[in-house]
Amino acid sequence: MGRITIVGVGYVGLVTAACFAHLGHRVTALDVDAAKVALLKRGEVPIFEPGLKELMTSVRDRLDFTTDPAKAYADAGFVFFCVDTPATYSGDADLSRVWQAIDALPPGLEEQVLVMKSTVPVGTGALVQAELESRGYDHLHYASNPEFLREGSAVSDFLHPDRIVIGADEAGIAEKVATLYTGVKSPVLLTNVASAEMIKYASNAFLATKISFINEIANVCEAVGADVKVVAQGMGLDHRIGPHFLQAGIGYGGSCFPKDVSALKQIAGNSGYHFQLLTAVIEVNELQKRRVIGKLKQHLGGELRGSRIALLGLAFKPNTDDIREASSLVLVGRLLAEGATVVAYDPVAMDKMRTVVPSIEYTASAEEAAKGADACILVTEWDEFLRLDWEHVRKTMNRPIVIDGRNALDDEKLTALGFIYDGVGRPCRSGS
Repeated sequence: MGRITIVGVGYVGLVTAACFAHLGHRVTALDVDAAKVALLKRGEVPIFEPGLKELMTSVRDRLDFTTDPAKAYADAGFVFFCVDTPATYSGDADLSRVWQAIDALPPGLEEQVLVMKSTVPVGTGALVQAELESRGYDHLHYASNPEFLREGSAVSDFLHPDRIVIGADEAGIAEKVATLYTGVKSPVLLTNVASAEMIKYASNAFLATKISFINEIANVCEAVGADVKVVAQGMGLDHRIGPHFLQAGIGYGGSCFPKDVSALKQIAGNSGYHFQLLTAVIEVNELQKRRVIGKLKQHLGGELRGSRIALLGLAFKPNTDDIREASSLVLVGRLLAEGATVVAYDPVAMDKMRTVVPSIEYTASAEEAAKGADACILVTEWDEFLRLDWEHVRKTMNRPIVIDGRNALDDEKLTALGFIYDGVGRPCRSGS
């Protein structure tokens, strides 16, 4: 098996390192954060991702962590760049960590393949290859291997992917990278670097477009009295459309969709093309997060000042502690601006939320968050919220109002218990 170096042990890097080790490769993961490396060496995992800790434990003999570039690069045949590329204020991807990784390449490297797994703008590969050549690294080859990992199911996505995309401009290099995935049953698409880079952005932009589209349909449904859940079901039965990503809600978030959609819009703009569709996708998503405030005002007499609002869920999606671009951040900001008291509970994301928003009240359970509340908002569809003892919750709330921001709750059950139920794109129902 191959000897692999992973540069960056953030979300993507850690999952990639563990999964390649699981496939039988010897993996060394390099990071500049000494505290994180020490934690990983002790067998601890700094992120919440189902199955990752168990996987890392099972491959401990093939997986090592270090802050020493010389140790990391020694004898490695493949070097995967898994560094962050966050959005800048302009919407472009920040490539500073990519260039730092290039600058940190130690002298005297043997022939290696540098593989870009970080999400980078189209054209980055050409710039990196030109820079390597200018520095005399003619013996270093380059490939693009974008990641398609969903938080909450990243281990499964790596080991059982829909596709593996590898781009290289040099003959035979993409095929070499493909050998690392031996044992993974998946279609493998070999292409050039620019196409591989674009596939990642185009995929995320299309999925985000489906979400914003169904949210727009949901808003029209509310105006005309239709039920978006039924509408989406009918649409999804058409095999040309499919049911995936047609769940209306309060908008997408996380570390990928917002950043990648904005970056693709910027890539187009920097090339002289105005990507009007993505402009609308972004606008719809931002407005969708704020529509909840209007619903609350309708139910609470037009005024939120002095009301107590419970948020159930803070992470941008279930099975992760990631709050980046989460709808909860917008809701908290708007509720506080309206003068409401905000109380929140999430099974795993509260510690991260406290570092960003320390001023709201955090509780030890969903039941405690709902106690005395004038309304509950389902922000993240964690399973425990779907199994909640809503009859008990009804008895402890000040007002029996539930805003289902993910259309995940049983509206008939809640109204039978006496709740006012208001979903997204669905008829508002009132219990007795």
